[in-house]
Amino acid sequence: MSDTNSTSPEFGYALLRETLLPELLGHDEPEILYWAGKSLARKYPCDSIEEIMEFFNKAYWGELQLIHEKKRELQLKLQPTNNTYSFLLEAGFLAEQLSELKNAAAETYMDEKKEDHIFYIRWDKE
Repeated sequence: MSDTNSTSPEFGYALLRETLLPELLGHDEPEILYWAGKSLARKYPCDSIEEIMEFFNKAYWGELQLIHEKKRELQLKLQPTNNTYSFLLEAGFLAEQLSELKNAAAETYMDEKKEDHIFYIRWDKE
């Protein structure tokens, strides 16, 4: 965490995301965050990719940009507000949103080795 003297909302968000959640969730953190993202998507459904992008901004997850859309895959690039945490919460959120939008089972993948923060969302059928 960069600035522990900050009183900004970003500090509170980073405190929860970088310190508390990993401590509470332990080694199950990746799976729980992905599931939690799917749960959030069911509570905050979006009717379009544009609404999903707006949600990311409002949730302080960062700016989401459509890179490429194929028949059964969508590629979205994230300009995150913070680069120090994993993006599994966001990945789960995207999987569930696209599952609802496409009326098909969907999963989100990221290349963890790359720092370009590209989500690959794939679904079964259209």
